[in-house]
Amino acid sequence: MASIICCGGVLFKSKLGYDDALDVVGIHGFGGIWGSLATGLFASITINPNGADGLFFGNPGLLRNQFISVIATMAYAFIMTLIILKAIDLTTGLRVTEEEEEKGLDISLHNEAGYNF
Repeated sequence: MASIICCGGVLFKSKLGYDDALDVVGIHGFGGIWGSLATGLFASITINPNGADGLFFGNPGLLRNQFISVIATMAYAFIMTLIILKAIDLTTGLRVTEEEEEKGLDISLHNEAGYNF
């Protein structure tokens, strides 16, 4: 199930058109959300006596708690990312110039060629 969800998350990127070269949102985001919610569905004290049963074993409260934790984690990650990006923008800037981008970042930032054609 996780593979299908992660693949769907990667394909979802092209529909929304956001920039995610490493497919972080599709893999870690969608996969992590599924894993957290699946814990709320499938957890069993038969497997982990120190844990709790999930929805399929009579405890809807665990799924609710997992859902709240997913929302809280997403909010925390979003807010902290905004803070970090603002700090970077104030110090070094987030974007390169159009000229540097056209020239290629390997050359303009690192003075190296990634490929020799």
